[in-house]
Amino acid sequence: MTPLEKVQARFRIEFGEAPAAIVRAPGRVNLIGEHTDYNDGFVFPLAIDRAAWIALRPRADSCVRVISLDMDDDQSFNLNDLPRPDATRWIDYIIGVAWALQRGGYRLAGWEGVLAGDVPIGSGLSSSAALELAAARAFYCVSDFDWDAAQMAQIGRAAENEWLGIQTGIMDQMISAAGVAGRALLIDCRSLESTPAPLPADTSIVILDTGTRRGLVGSAYNERRRQCEAAARHFGIAALRDIDLATFANRASELAPVIRRRARHVISENERTLQARAAMLAGDAEALGELMIASHTSLRDDFEVSSPALDAIVNCANAEPSCYGARLTGAGFGGCAVALVRRDAAEDFVRKVGAGYASATGNTPALYVTRASAGATTMQLGAPENTRL
Repeated sequence: MTPLEKVQARFRIEFGEAPAAIVRAPGRVNLIGEHTDYNDGFVFPLAIDRAAWIALRPRADSCVRVISLDMDDDQSFNLNDLPRPDATRWIDYIIGVAWALQRGGYRLAGWEGVLAGDVPIGSGLSSSAALELAAARAFYCVSDFDWDAAQMAQIGRAAENEWLGIQTGIMDQMISAAGVAGRALLIDCRSLESTPAPLPADTSIVILDTGTRRGLVGSAYNERRRQCEAAARHFGIAALRDIDLATFANRASELAPVIRRRARHVISENERTLQARAAMLAGDAEALGELMIASHTSLRDDFEVSSPALDAIVNCANAEPSCYGARLTGAGFGGCAVALVRRDAAEDFVRKVGAGYASATGNTPALYVTRASAGATTMQLGAPENTRL
């Protein structure tokens, strides 16, 4: 059964009727532009065809009850007395969204529902952002406020940054909220302006899950962020987005070696990301693939967020003639890579890379072709899509 079928079936069992609405919010894969979002830079993700789904109905009180099928857990909380997180649990992401919405002046109503998803947790495909935006969409369905994708993305980021203490940027929430079917989305992480761009013709995006996992809180993610902020302070700028490679090259020696490498990655990655848009608009798969390969090298050597497993699966992918380019995607330290491949060879690519990686590492990978999907949406049963209850 699909997650959609699962939440529908369990809702009927649990509540004795069909759900009033079903919301979904997708995970994402980032083609290029890694660790640039919290530096006010540019990113180029697409919303994938895997998502978090919530089947729900409104309540007459201020209680929110959610049954998670993936966690085999049933949790409730009251909107008038939000419990602070002790250790991060799945429900804390939903509570955090409620907190951020209420802090922003949104008046919320209660609801109850069933949650399931197929975005692999800890894989670097933004299962947390999918959950946050699905929760925001659920509150939108039962409450009286307008849906603004950029504002809801900021709500999701506030939940993660300020409620949970995980210092992510805006990219994950923004693409989950504002994704465009069939397109990647160039996002300016300062203005939140987004520009859709088509993938080169006759190409496919393949997600390469290494089978290894990482946690953002336990990783060096926050350390990398502090190092980038230190470089920006040194140059007297708001963020590393505000300096170009030529200026940086003239002043790079002023920085300590580690800070220098971190800054060089971010500044060069911003330039690669803007070049990627030109490659997409020109339909130039070779140029886009070369930019992805250069991105991985920079992430591995300058930003030092790759891992033996990620390097191995990227190397296996890039060795295939049908692959234009591959790179790690997400925060790094484990999780997934992404590859741009010839569409007519995608299934053969999946088979060969999966076998080669398993042989080289002993890990069991999961490789699948994905497509660009729309951002967070509502299915109101018996009514037009995206209407409020």
